Amino acid sequence: MSNGTPLGDFLRARREALKPQDVGLPEYGRRRVPGLRREEVALLAGVSSDYYIRLEQGRENSPSAQVLEAVAKALKLDTEAADHLNRLCLAASQRPRDWSEADVSQQLLQLMDGWEHTPAFVVGPALDIMAGNSLATALHSGFDRFDNLARMVFVDPAGREFYQEWERAAHSCVAEIRAAYGHDPESARIAELVAELSAQSEEFAGIWKMHEVKSKSQEGKHLKHPEVGDLHIKFAAFTVNGAPHQQLVVYQAEPVSPTAVAFEALRAMAAEPKQAQAPGPVADLAAKE
Repeated sequence: MSNGTPLGDFLRARREALKPQDVGLPEYGRRRVPGLRREEVALLAGVSSDYYIRLEQGRENSPSAQVLEAVAKALKLDTEAADHLNRLCLAASQRPRDWSEADVSQQLLQLMDGWEHTPAFVVGPALDIMAGNSLATALHSGFDRFDNLARMVFVDPAGREFYQEWERAAHSCVAEIRAAYGHDPESARIAELVAELSAQSEEFAGIWKMHEVKSKSQEGKHLKHPEVGDLHIKFAAFTVNGAPHQQLVVYQAEPVSPTAVAFEALRAMAAEPKQAQAPGPVADLAAKE
C-alpha cells in the first residue's frame, strides 16, 4: 500500500494536512512542500529534528509514550487518531492475537434473524459483510452485491444514489478501514481491498492517502432505496463479544415515521418469493436455517 512504513506514512500525511497558522506558527515565503515542515513538528513536540525525521522514516522503532503524546499534540490529533498512532508503534508480538477472521456465531445469526423490523448486519475489519438479516438484504437490494460497504460506496453505481450524503459515507468508510488497519497493518484482506479500490476509484485512493481515522459513529443516515424512497435512520454499531474484529450494525427507524412505514414495505418485499439470485459472499439468514 506504500513504500514507507505505516507509522511514517501516517505522520507524513497528518503533517502535510496542517498549515503553520493551524498551530500558531508564522508562515514565511513560499513552501516547496505542503503542510508543516518536519523541523516545525519537531519544534512543537519538543524533540530534536533528527529524532523526528528518524521517526517519520521508520528508523526509530520504540518511541516513548511521552514522545508519542507530544507528537500527537503537535499534529493536533484527536483521541482516535492518537490511539491509532500508538497502535502503529506496537511490535507484532504486542498486537492482539484474536484479530483474525472468524465465522459469525450461530447465536448472533439467530438474534439478527429474529429482528423482523430492524435491518442488522455484521461487518469485518475491511467492511466485508459477514452476515445480514433479510431486512438488511432488502434494504441493499439496489446494489449488484451486498458484500462490502466500501466497494458499494465507491464502485457500485447505486452507491451515489443510495447514500444521499455520499461524501460523508465515503470518508467514513475509508476512516473505518484505516482504523482497522492500525490494529493489524499486516492484514492481507485490508491490503487486497485497498489495492482493488485504489485501482478502481481515484476518490478512494485520494481519501486513503489522507490517513483519516474514525470508528463507526452513532450519527443518523439519509438513504434512498430505489423502491421505497427516502429513509432517515438511526444506527448503532457494537463490537461483538469474543470477536473484536466484528461489528454488529443495527439500523432503526423512529416509531410512526415514514421510514418505519418504508421498513414495513421492505419487510413485505423480503418475505415475497424471489427468483434465484447470483451467489454472493453473504447469504440471507433464512437460507441458513
